[in-house]
Amino acid sequence: MKLLKGLTIAVMLLAVSGCGRVQPIHNVENTPVAYNLQISQVKQAIMESGMNRGWIMTETKPGTIRGEYSTRSHVAVIDVEYSNKTYSINYVSSENLNYNDGEIHRNYNRWVNNLDVDIKKKLAMLAL
Repeated sequence: MKLLKGLTIAVMLLAVSGCGRVQPIHNVENTPVAYNLQISQVKQAIMESGMNRGWIMTETKPGTIRGEYSTRSHVAVIDVEYSNKTYSINYVSSENLNYNDGEIHRNYNRWVNNLDVDIKKKLAMLAL
């Protein structure tokens, strides 16, 4: 009886710990550019922040930058839409990040959050 109870608890713990790897996708939506900057400065902040974090940043059209991040066999693709007033970071696609119905491996959210923090810091530096 104790063995069965112990196995049941072990299986439940294993199932719960595995669930923590996948989270809802975090998109950064309409983050205000709190400083009176030109659109070229906002673009510069996004491009430099992405490149410093290892993202390959390419302007696909005015106001949109495509970012691609790859590490080992994992790939994440985002679009950063921006103006001189706001910017947004949106999920486009991924490989080997367990994407399923709006959920993805937690590392994706960490990468996007780090990029967002760096963009905010760079915008603040450019405003000085």
